[in-house]
Amino acid sequence: MHPTDWTRRRMLVAGAAGVGAASLGLSPSRAMAQTPVSLQLSWLHSVQFAGSYIAQDRGWWRDAGLEVSLLQGGPNAPVEPPVVSGAALVGISAADYTAAAVAEGAPFRIIAVAMQKNPFVIASLRENPVNTPADLAGKRIGMALANTPVLQALCTLNKVDINVITIVPTQYAAQPLVAGEVDCLLCWETDLPVAMTIQGIANQTMLMADYGYALHSQTYIATEDSLANRRAELVALMKGELRGWEAYHADTDAAAKLTLAMFPDAGLDLPTQELQAKRQVPLMFSDLTEQHGFGWWTDEAVAANIETLALLGRKVTPDLWDRSVLDEVHAA
Repeated sequence: MHPTDWTRRRMLVAGAAGVGAASLGLSPSRAMAQTPVSLQLSWLHSVQFAGSYIAQDRGWWRDAGLEVSLLQGGPNAPVEPPVVSGAALVGISAADYTAAAVAEGAPFRIIAVAMQKNPFVIASLRENPVNTPADLAGKRIGMALANTPVLQALCTLNKVDINVITIVPTQYAAQPLVAGEVDCLLCWETDLPVAMTIQGIANQTMLMADYGYALHSQTYIATEDSLANRRAELVALMKGELRGWEAYHADTDAAAKLTLAMFPDAGLDLPTQELQAKRQVPLMFSDLTEQHGFGWWTDEAVAANIETLALLGRKVTPDLWDRSVLDEVHAA
């Protein structure tokens, strides 16, 4: 769902924090497994990837014969190249990024979907709220100009004339909204709104996914070659990953504590991570995942993704999504 790299960033309130691993009952080290594989994350370490941390901490991948390395992403660490090269077996991407790579010849398939709802929101202050797309008329919205197609897609889906909205180019920060330089921001549900809430700034969000902006985010991608020739490793990796996210769902506060314990030098603070962890839950879990398991999607969701991608200038077919690995994981 990320038309530009800044949408992946976690611009959260930073603060040095550390939690002793022993106090959390972290699993003891185990013997090195036979098969090393890597999972390429889409951004810097944070609770955004806590399901992976839980799977690693509890040894579920080692028990399945894998030694998994979690490769940190970031502005200088794109997801797609290491997956294409085979340096990473699986990468965490987004439907629009994958569509763009496939258009350039990359042999990718989406094999699981972590965020059932796209995390893009319109954030506003309580005293001047944006509750629906229609409320954008006459408003000044702070955003990167490169994300104009995202706003245009939202407007098209909801029959709003984009010309009645004033686009103000801003850095990815809450300050322009707090200072009154803009009326709202285009951002992620789990970063700038979280930062404002932690700072005691009353704000609210309008989730674009609730108004037709259907675009799978935090998706797992693998190559066609891996699907054909490394299926056992893919199934083992994804089985541990999905178990990790189910454990996360059961106790998000513990997931936040584990994140700080594993990455004490990442500049994370516990209240921010706990709130982010809670706000991710409705994006990642639903009646669908309750019925079919984490990472699932429907044919109807794929059709809606294809429609949104077309509005963003990306043409894909349903074959981009491959549920065969999930079928094996959940059948097991």
